[in-house]
Amino acid sequence: QGILESGAGFGSLAKEANNHFGIKCHTGWTGESVKYDDDAEQECFRKYKDPTESYKDHSAFLSSRKRYESLFKLDKGDYESWANGLKQAGYATDTLYPSKLIGIIERYELYKIDNEVLGRNFIPKPRVVTQVQVIGEHTVEKGDTLYSLSKKYNISVEELKSLNNILESGISIGQKLKVKK
Repeated sequence: QGILESGAGFGSLAKEANNHFGIKCHTGWTGESVKYDDDAEQECFRKYKDPTESYKDHSAFLSSRKRYESLFKLDKGDYESWANGLKQAGYATDTLYPSKLIGIIERYELYKIDNEVLGRNFIPKPRVVTQVQVIGEHTVEKGDTLYSLSKKYNISVEELKSLNNILESGISIGQKLKVKK
């Protein structure tokens, strides 16, 4: 989740607020915060002194909220059920969230970490790609970032940069970018 939510640590919230999960302030948050355009303009997001605090807070966030309770009844190594359970519990509004998480886990073989911790030798079955990626175009609007566009089009920030010959992370309103639809 941290890789997806933070754009592998290159997203604005990760860089400016050490917030690797896009955790909003919510009622009761008394720590530092930053304003950031997300579902609405200038929403309040938690700011951390160190990325480690973000990871600890994310764990506390999930384990202390009733709506995520069912996740903790799942097999710890069943990342597919966890990814789908997060979506069902309302963690993310993106309908592709589970497949994005699963894709990252399998692409980078992160299940091997679970294997080591859980003392098993799970290997996922190869997936058949059923959808051809079509290159489309997106015109940058106010609030768009490479990270937000990567989430929207299910493409990594690095792929977006490569497709558009972008060396830095800045994009401009009105700029036309190639994206995968």
